Amino acid sequence: MRVGLVTAAVALSVALGGTVLAAPAAQAATHRPSAAPAATAATAAEAGFNVGGIWTLYQSNSANATVSMTQDGQGNLTGIARSGSATTGTIAQGFVDGSYLYFVIAWSDGSTGRYIGSRGADGRLSGVSTDLAHPSSQATWYTTWTF
Repeated sequence: MRVGLVTAAVALSVALGGTVLAAPAAQAATHRPSAAPAATAATAAEAGFNVGGIWTLYQSNSANATVSMTQDGQGNLTGIARSGSATTGTIAQGFVDGSYLYFVIAWSDGSTGRYIGSRGADGRLSGVSTDLAHPSSQATWYTTWTF
C-alpha cells in the first residue's frame, strides 16, 4: 500500500515537470544526524535509508522548511518543522519505505501539507508537496543534504 501510494505521487511529480536539483551548498551543513551509527545502520537496512536529523527542504514556491525528524526501526517518522520565523509544525504521520518517503506536517497556521518523495541515485531527496485543504496548491521540493 505504501509503495503504491508513493509510486503514484512520484509519477505525479515527474508529470508536473520533475524537481529542481540545485541549491546553495552552504545550506547542506544544516543537517545533523540524530541517531548513533549502529541505530542508523539498523534503521537503514529495514526502511531503505534514514532521514533522521535536522535538514532543510527547499520548495519551488519558496516556502522552505527546516525539519527535525526521527525515524524508528520500522521507518516511521515523527518530528517538528519550522517555516519562516513564526510558522511551526508537527510531523503527524510519515514513513520511509524502500527509496520512498511520505510525511504530513500539521502547520501552526492551520494548514496541512503532504510531502511525498524519493531518494535519488545521488542520495538527495525530492518530491511533491500538497496543501491538503487546497489540493491544487502543489510545489516540488528537494534537499541539498544526501541520505
